[in-house]
Amino acid sequence: MTPPPRPPDGRAWDLLVVGGGSAGLVGARTAASVGASVLLVERDRPGGDCLWTGCVPSKALLAAAAAAADARAAARLGVHAGPVRVEFEQVMAHVRGAVATIEPVDSADALRAAGVAHAAGTATFTGPAGAEVDGVAVRFRQALIATGSDPAVPPLPGLAGAAPDPTVLTTDTVWDLTALPGRLAVLGGGTAGCELGQAFARLGSAVTVVEAADRLLGAEDPDAARLVAEALERDGATVLTGSPARAVEGGHLVLADGRRIAADRVLVAAGRRPDTRGLGLAAAGVDTGDGGFVTVDPHLRTTNPRIWAAGDVTGHPQLTHVAGVYGSTAAVNAVLGLRRSAPGTAIPRVTFTSPEVASVGVPAGTAGTTVRTRWHDEVDRAVTDGRTAGFSRLVLDRRGRVVGATVVGPRAGETLAELTLAVRRGLRARDLAGVMHPYPTWGDGPWNAALAQVRAELAGPVARRATRGLAALRRRTRDRGRD
Repeated sequence: MTPPPRPPDGRAWDLLVVGGGSAGLVGARTAASVGASVLLVERDRPGGDCLWTGCVPSKALLAAAAAAADARAAARLGVHAGPVRVEFEQVMAHVRGAVATIEPVDSADALRAAGVAHAAGTATFTGPAGAEVDGVAVRFRQALIATGSDPAVPPLPGLAGAAPDPTVLTTDTVWDLTALPGRLAVLGGGTAGCELGQAFARLGSAVTVVEAADRLLGAEDPDAARLVAEALERDGATVLTGSPARAVEGGHLVLADGRRIAADRVLVAAGRRPDTRGLGLAAAGVDTGDGGFVTVDPHLRTTNPRIWAAGDVTGHPQLTHVAGVYGSTAAVNAVLGLRRSAPGTAIPRVTFTSPEVASVGVPAGTAGTTVRTRWHDEVDRAVTDGRTAGFSRLVLDRRGRVVGATVVGPRAGETLAELTLAVRRGLRARDLAGVMHPYPTWGDGPWNAALAQVRAELAGPVARRATRGLAALRRRTRDRGRD
């Protein structure tokens, strides 16, 4: 074992970062950039879930699946590509290549280049102000817990326990596949379940997506969930909702209503749980709450004033960009003594299915709000591309400010950036409508929704009286000029 490095001045580290995922990496680099001495400890590989088992491999897989789907669907545009053949080994080589290309950005060498010391090992808190890394004492002034999360596996026969069924996969282990499953049952209809279910269906698996709730994507707009379910079925997947799973047995996923779904593999995509294994939180005086998430205040401080937390290990949205921003916020609060609050009003999220679902802010139907929707059969870019299954929806408060939005369609995540800024800065629909947008783009959807709101405001009695008064004044002024 190589002992962890010591701080340059021989004193305690200004910041000990436990965990090398998005929150830990960004937090460590931020602290080092303001002159703090930083030690980052990671038991596995720097990069975390996003690099190794989440964002990067899943989007690489989705890219391959989209290429297959586009080739099959090209005939609708008069282009005939012939039978599509998927070489799964090459698909997975592409996935591994994407990970390998991005990995150096998160590597130990990159950390050291940024002024962050790195130690490979397991960090354990030994008290309110002490820790060990593989048994070696480490002193710190402040610490940041950023240990992330693991896939949650329901405690059902065949899924969990001493002898889980060997055919069961999680969102972590699915990347070990060497052959395309002939029949794949996906347990969970959230973001990961829908993305991976659609990807494997497009690559050629017979996919069944099982969701215990009455619909997919329970956190999203119901219209968005409906369009994703329809897209999955168009891609050949079967979508079953309203009945939870009971067990995995004999090559079947068994549902509570008695249905048995034949499956060569079962992919569990039932959410994630915080990873606090071996951290010694009790010794550190760090409390956890519901679900085992580390308890933090609005400034990301734990119940131990020396220790902070960010990322999936807390109860905040389990999104890479949230982890990065919150990791940076926690780090500057820790080393500079600031009291910046973690931003919570404009958190964008994207489900990268086809069509994509991108959302920010409050949902439609929130009390005191109105909604403006532009269905994409009225968006010229959607018509030219033959992809009209989608919509752009703005949620507006009583003053016409954009407080929420949902976009469903190609590149919805990119379209959402403008709307996230609108929510964050309290912009009104008239502010969006007054900005020239390029034509024809997918951005026409939100823009035209904003224009519809402005037209409605101008058609109101107060605005009508004002415009009529201005028109009358203009006529009188013109007539006097003629006299």
